[in-house]
Amino acid sequence: MEGACADLGMKQLFDEDSSTFTYLLWDAETKDAVLVDPVDIQVDRDLKEVDALGLKLLYGVNTHAHADHITGTGLLKQRVPGLKSIISKASGALADETISEGDKVTFGSRYFEARATPGHTAGCMSYVMDDKTFVMTGDALLIQGCGRTDFQGGSAETLYDSVHSKLFSLPDDCIVYPAHDYKGRTSSVIKDERETNPRLGAGKTKQEFVEIMGNLNLSYPKHIDRAVPANMKCGVPDA
Repeated sequence: MEGACADLGMKQLFDEDSSTFTYLLWDAETKDAVLVDPVDIQVDRDLKEVDALGLKLLYGVNTHAHADHITGTGLLKQRVPGLKSIISKASGALADETISEGDKVTFGSRYFEARATPGHTAGCMSYVMDDKTFVMTGDALLIQGCGRTDFQGGSAETLYDSVHSKLFSLPDDCIVYPAHDYKGRTSSVIKDERETNPRLGAGKTKQEFVEIMGNLNLSYPKHIDRAVPANMKCGVPDA
């Protein structure tokens, strides 16, 4: 999936193994670019896209320390001179730059702003484009769903507050680009999620949400024992 306005390019890429979306964003004039939520096994694919578009990749950015895949930022740093990794300070993970609420990631004349949206993990960030046309929500808000809240410092109460105060307050037509989807969907909009998300929208109270999340009975993520330790070190797995 590709999109662009006059001075912004965007390409949405997908890893089938973990159902993870990676977002390649670039300034169309300067060709400065960032990758959001890269996956280690897709680094070759991502760099082919970068080369084909003639981009200068500045940053590898994560929305949080993922449990279902190893981030590609460690490999990207090895292969792209000068590239810097970014993650939230609250995650406790290692990166070249750690960011907090309100910080901006700038590429060319464009930027996205960090909004702290903890709850899935304690260190989750969502990234709002400078003109608020779209937001990359990580696992905090998915299409008609949300990330689990039963490990990595997760809290259903905190996630409810994060989504309602930081995401549902965005413009109705702001596009939601999540970190995952398992049903072939690629995006949503804030209005639809606010009105119809079966967990967080449609007038659900915080107590109702807490009960929903407490009864999911989800299985243990298959890659968590490798992914989390590696992602706390910028995607560098233990030898």
